[in-house]
Amino acid sequence: MTATFTATPETAALTRAAHMQGDPVRATVRFSNGGGDPDVPDYAREGRGMAVKLYLDGETTDMVAISLPCFFVRTPEDFIEFTRVRKEPETGGDWFAAHPEAQTAIQFALSANPPVSYATCAYNSIHSYRYVDADGQGRFVRFRWEPEVGEHALEPDEAKARGADYLREDLADREGAAFRLVVILADEGDTVEDPTVPWPDERERVVAGRLELGGPETEREGGDDVLVFDPTRVTDGIELSDDQILRFRPRAYAVSVERRSGAPIPASLA
Repeated sequence: MTATFTATPETAALTRAAHMQGDPVRATVRFSNGGGDPDVPDYAREGRGMAVKLYLDGETTDMVAISLPCFFVRTPEDFIEFTRVRKEPETGGDWFAAHPEAQTAIQFALSANPPVSYATCAYNSIHSYRYVDADGQGRFVRFRWEPEVGEHALEPDEAKARGADYLREDLADREGAAFRLVVILADEGDTVEDPTVPWPDERERVVAGRLELGGPETEREGGDDVLVFDPTRVTDGIELSDDQILRFRPRAYAVSVERRSGAPIPASLA
């Protein structure tokens, strides 16, 4: 979907990033379900995704978030094994016993009722970033998109009655829906390299901006254009943490795009 993002005045004190200075910024938003199988219905219990591409002067930057409070694994190698276990559950007992860090995300995904809409979910960055201000001072943060209408879910039977594609179909009626961008500030001792560890709820938070949805996106993915959302595509004023999962993601996306499009795609493609 098309969208417009506008940062709050407080955000410019946290980072010199261009999209955080208060001017309206054009954006593209993609909502998704967590699994890799396109045939899984929208009413299935799983995580949801929200990816935002912001168009700056001559470049783009991406913000990728999920409805889970944290991720399943710490390393790319563990993610490969986790994917194998999901395909062959009967082999997973030993793996899960050896990886208790996966339980928080798994239990959330299995227990969360289907949402009323993609626009009634909250989405978490799970990865940490270092915001750098105009004086070069930095602080690690995570971010969260919170729906202005609040979080609302359906009972499983009610969601099933709405159909296999009810979340996608609902987006047609969501023009004008909006999200608050909330930035969570790390405290001393908070892990910034492990996406399986959520930060405590009492961490300082700043309402950093507002994202308002427009209509369907018609300017992207025409002809040879391929739309890629990459959480490592940051701009001046935002730096990556040493999170192994975060650092590996562009390589996985490049392979995915190549397989879907049939042509080699550079990882830097916007």
